[in-house]
Amino acid sequence: MPTQLLARKSIDKLIHDSEDPGHALRKTLGPWSLTALGIGAVIGSGIFTVIGTAISGEQFDTSSMLNTPLASFLITHTALAGRPGAGPAIAISMVMVAFVCALTGLCYAELASMIPIAGSAYTYTYATLGELIAWIIGWDLILEYAGSNMSVSVGFAAHVVDLLDWFNLHPTAKWISPAYLPSGLQDFAGNNIYNPGWHFGFNIPAFLIVMLLTVVLVRGIRESASTNNMMVAFKLIAILIFVFSVISFIHPSNWHPFMPNGWSGVLTGGSIIFFTYIGFDSVSTAAEECRNPQRDLPIGIISTLVVCTVLYVSVAVCLTGLVPWRSMVGDAAPVVNALKKLSLLPGGHPLYWIRLIVLLGALMGMISSILVYQIGQSRVWFSMSRDGLLPKVFSRVHPLFRTPAFSTWVAGFVVALPSGLFDIGTLADLSNIGTLFAFVLVSVGVIVLRLREPDRHRSFVVPGGFIIPVLSVIFCFLLMAGLPIITWYRFIIWLVIGLFIYFFYSRHRSEFAKPR
Repeated sequence: MPTQLLARKSIDKLIHDSEDPGHALRKTLGPWSLTALGIGAVIGSGIFTVIGTAISGEQFDTSSMLNTPLASFLITHTALAGRPGAGPAIAISMVMVAFVCALTGLCYAELASMIPIAGSAYTYTYATLGELIAWIIGWDLILEYAGSNMSVSVGFAAHVVDLLDWFNLHPTAKWISPAYLPSGLQDFAGNNIYNPGWHFGFNIPAFLIVMLLTVVLVRGIRESASTNNMMVAFKLIAILIFVFSVISFIHPSNWHPFMPNGWSGVLTGGSIIFFTYIGFDSVSTAAEECRNPQRDLPIGIISTLVVCTVLYVSVAVCLTGLVPWRSMVGDAAPVVNALKKLSLLPGGHPLYWIRLIVLLGALMGMISSILVYQIGQSRVWFSMSRDGLLPKVFSRVHPLFRTPAFSTWVAGFVVALPSGLFDIGTLADLSNIGTLFAFVLVSVGVIVLRLREPDRHRSFVVPGGFIIPVLSVIFCFLLMAGLPIITWYRFIIWLVIGLFIYFFYSRHRSEFAKPR
């Protein structure tokens, strides 16, 4: 068994298996479509949803060790009643996260150009660190993508409610809010709609959007990419309109104090917002559907990071200048709600129409994020199934559309149902820790593969030798330390469940398993 746990799948065999006619995916994507996929994943969920939590932090009724960021508890040994927000210094958090993502993105680009196979970090790990670690990271990626999409779906529903409000439509709260609300639910006037905990209801908009996009994905990657390209263009225009329209409404006094919670708040803000940057990870999961992956993947990954970082910082600076940073506590739609508040003030009527444009752009952003994350999740399941670690039905390709239809449908229901039940904060943290853990293993994979196969052709090479991969590992662990202790517990439980499945099922069906 130890031999099997460390068994690595050769890069040549990975590429050969991907060309099997029964499991081959259609190659239709170029650098522009890949960059649009990345931007589609990154721009949307962060700017329009969890940025409010990253700015304002989270508050709970009582102090708890479980809700305290790990780094804070290790330093102060004190339980906190929540997490400190970054405040206006969220711009620094954005730059810090972009720096970490740039380090990891370069590592992704090197591996993706060498191993142009669906599966992203899972496939890279299988080729570098062996089957057991590959299973762990594959299981982790399932959590990462599912948690991300559940969070974005809940954010999408919140923006649908805002859009209906713009048209003066107010559906009953039980069918547009999650069944579980840890902080309860209040209206704009602060009146209590639901107490904290469970209530009878279901977030129908969150459920429906996932299932509708699942149908699009089953029909084909070409249709999915074309749909995504249009949505990306629309939301980029909406973001630029927002930035240039609100400049005259910015109050510099809202930027003081700039760093209200010190570096602890900056680190925590970065940890909260981090999951929205996995867009370039989603780019790499589509490697097998690229026309020229050795050239196009590095372009798509790095272009995604550059464009998204500029837009993130621009929106963060404007948003924190428009309204006090504390006013965004528990807000799942901070950008459009800030516009709503300002549009009601004297001289703010022009923002009434800007709010509608941003709302539509935000909805396009959410839709494209969900679409790209669902592509990533289904491709990871597809790859693990092709290797025998999941049932073979997950790697079946639709005879007409040439897409992993079964994986896509299952991924749709796995995301859609919890999206109707749970809140955004609980799901985002699990995605964050899963994302960062995946980034660590990808960076380690670059080092291992250079030592084991130094002569293999690399279309793209991370500059600086081992310095960048090592820095990537260090900074990823630093951001993981900014997450609450309870998130670490949940993550460990998820990994234990995964190990149980591996040792009692997957190990016996792997292509490296000994015949019985």
